Amino acid sequence: MTAPQPEYRIAPLDMTTWDAFAALTAKHNGIFGGCWCTAFHPREGRNDFPDGQSGKRDLVERGNAHAALVMDGDVAVGWCQFGGPDELPEIYHRKEYAAAFDDAPPYRLTCFFVDRDHRRDGVAKHALQGALDLIAAEGGGVVGGYPVTRVLGKKISSSFLFSGTREMFEAAGFGEVRSLGTKRTVMRKTVEPA
Repeated sequence: MTAPQPEYRIAPLDMTTWDAFAALTAKHNGIFGGCWCTAFHPREGRNDFPDGQSGKRDLVERGNAHAALVMDGDVAVGWCQFGGPDELPEIYHRKEYAAAFDDAPPYRLTCFFVDRDHRRDGVAKHALQGALDLIAAEGGGVVGGYPVTRVLGKKISSSFLFSGTREMFEAAGFGEVRSLGTKRTVMRKTVEPA
């Protein structure tokens, strides 16, 4: 008998959900060695804080950090970070990513994270759809991402899937713009306003 799937809901990252976000991040040692999901935010100002947690909290308090949190009750079990180029300028392969678009999309998806106890439960898919729904609520627009392209027969560590998978983006209606190196693809989707 299979266990029933949890009833996930989406909540935006803000000060009302900060404690749930912080608990999940702390459970995983600050994510990637204490990043606290700040690596894609502007570098200037990061040294003003003693650690990633206080820096991220400051961004959230000022409304400069957006994410769709996947909630299982009151517990955050994953997220998809999104924002504009000014909010999230520090993406990998930035020049190649920018060359893929005539104009920078108003939104980019930079980071997914899933609690180790909820992996393979569809949390990342919920987070992606949640981000698209929150973007629609903000008025919609073009959304860009750069997911990993899996190579047939090669296993990829979950730590390298922070930008999602091509299959997940395709299932959500994204189309390919161009390859980005050998392991990533630039993809885009236009989200209509809610």
